Order: sequence, then C-alpha cells, then structure tokens
Amino acid sequence: MSSLPTAWLRQLAEAVGFDLVGFSRAEPIPPEALCSWVEAGYAADMDWMGERAAERLDVRLLLPGAKTVVTFANNYYRDDPEAADSPIARYARGRDYHSTLRDRMKAFRKALQESYPGIGTYGGVDSGPMMEKVWAARSGMGYVGKNGCFITERYGSWVLLATLILDAEVDAYGEGPATDRCGACRRCLLSCPTGALVGNGRVDARACLSYQTIENRSQEVPEAFRFAMDSLVFGCDICQDVCPLNRKPVFAEHPRFAPRAVAGLGVMELAGLTPEQYAQFIPGTALARARYDGLRRNAIYALGAARQEQARALLEKLCEEPSEPVRSAAQWALRQLAQ
Repeated sequence: MSSLPTAWLRQLAEAVGFDLVGFSRAEPIPPEALCSWVEAGYAADMDWMGERAAERLDVRLLLPGAKTVVTFANNYYRDDPEAADSPIARYARGRDYHSTLRDRMKAFRKALQESYPGIGTYGGVDSGPMMEKVWAARSGMGYVGKNGCFITERYGSWVLLATLILDAEVDAYGEGPATDRCGACRRCLLSCPTGALVGNGRVDARACLSYQTIENRSQEVPEAFRFAMDSLVFGCDICQDVCPLNRKPVFAEHPRFAPRAVAGLGVMELAGLTPEQYAQFIPGTALARARYDGLRRNAIYALGAARQEQARALLEKLCEEPSEPVRSAAQWALRQLAQ
C-alpha cells in the first residue's frame, strides 16, 4: 500500500468532528518516559499504568506492522452561566467524553477502511495502553506543559485526546513537540494546593486532587488534602485556570460538550444525592467513574473543608449511612464545623 495522504486524512478528521489531528511514526518510546514515573510511586495505586508497559512503549505490540500513530484532539472548553460555580471539572460537565471521541473515531475508521480496504487499525480513548500525550507531542500538535497537561497553540490545554494506530505509512509526519511556551512561568506549580506538580511535566498522582476525587475510591483521601477540596468534588482545573496560555479559550460549540443538569448542582446537593437522583443525573457522564459513594464522599469533604454550617443537618443524617466512606467523611466534616 502506498502512503496515505495526510491532507485527505485531516479533512476526514475534521469532517467527523475532531478539532486537531497529527501524525507520528510508530517508533518505540524510551522506557524512561514511563518507568521512572511509575518507579517513583507517582502512579499511586493505578497499577494498570505499570502493567502492559511493554505495549505502552511499543505500539507494534498492539498492532503488528504498525507504521503510524494518529492523534486526535477535541477542544472542550465551555463557560456556560448555569455551570459557572460547578464543583465538577470542565471536561466532566457534559456527556462522557469517551463516548464522544469514540463515536468520532469510529466514523473516521469506517471511512478510512472504506477507502483503503484491509488497512489495520487499533484505537483508544484514554483507556487502552497508549501514551496519548507522548504521541500528541511527537505529532507536533503541542507539548506537555509544566502542569502535565497537553498544551496546544489554539486551544491551550482544554483538549481531550484520542489515538489511532495504523499499519500503513502517511506522506508526512510531525517533527516532534511544538515549542515550549511555558518559559519561566511557575503559576501552575505555585497554585497547585497539594504540591502534586513535581516538575518536568510530571504529576504525583498521590497528591493530585483529580486522582483523589476520581480514582481513589478504596481509601480515604488524606486529611491534609481534604482542606483543598472546599470547592472541588470531581476533578480539578486549578492548574489550567491559572495558566496564561489559557487566557483566550475557544468555546466548544458542539452540544455534546454542553453541561448537563448535574453541572448545575452545588456541593450540598451532590453530598445529599439519593440513589434515584444519582440514576437521573450521572449515567452518560464521566462522573460515573467516581461511583455513588465516592462522589458523595468527595462532596462531604468539600462541605467540611468549607465549614458550611448550613450543612450540619445533612451531615448528621449522613453519619447514619450504611456506606463507611460516606459515614467517615460526614463525621470528619462535622468535626470541622466544631472548630
């Protein structure tokens, strides 16, 4: 098969809804990019980051004969008034981005295979053993900033990534990361309330509020970190909000990124979610990742950190919950009200 024309591939990516697309050769990633981070303990208990490391570092193990890695990006920034004070990270306020990007990748692959029958592909959206930010940087779409986020020139860091491996070459490849525009700026490093940003674009998940509010479902959030959760229930945008490269965000017009009703709920409403309300608001959103008890636990921590006296009655009721994480969080929050 002759090399695929990138001009046509870019048009196709745009037609199915992607904002950016880049191409890089499917060459192995140096082990240092992953292994030193895992060995330092920065992955917390996300054991899957170390598992299948060989495949993360060499996509040819995922798709024999892999020649090209295609990286897609979608801008997701919204500033809708009804979600202005939402304690939910921006990316999670609308429909689950996994579904949105998967649907677009599915359409891309279908059109690609119709034009090039027999071409082999392997794709994923933030779930398979692929290092999306590495491939995005190699493609020239941007670079990994000091806050560990992938930063593009047009959309800043308000982007979501998807990756598709092909067993065919393209007629032009990116030439590596875009110019680093962070310079001497340290706003993200200084603004992180838990010191999770450890330099060189690396994040210590153990201290990251995104990890603690989403992935840490089996253990209590360390008490020192709870005090930084006064306005956070799911995810954290602090390092992006303070970034000068995000000063001129582009509004994401597509309705899939529009905030759902859950983004209009306050911390107290999230803490008091009933099973029926959870079933009404959460399915189809990224918040499902935290699960019912995890989401309520986070909101209770936020009430305690903010010392919201008006939440006392709710917290006392939650102390009787059958869920141990919820009970424990409510007891802690009440102790904060007493101080």
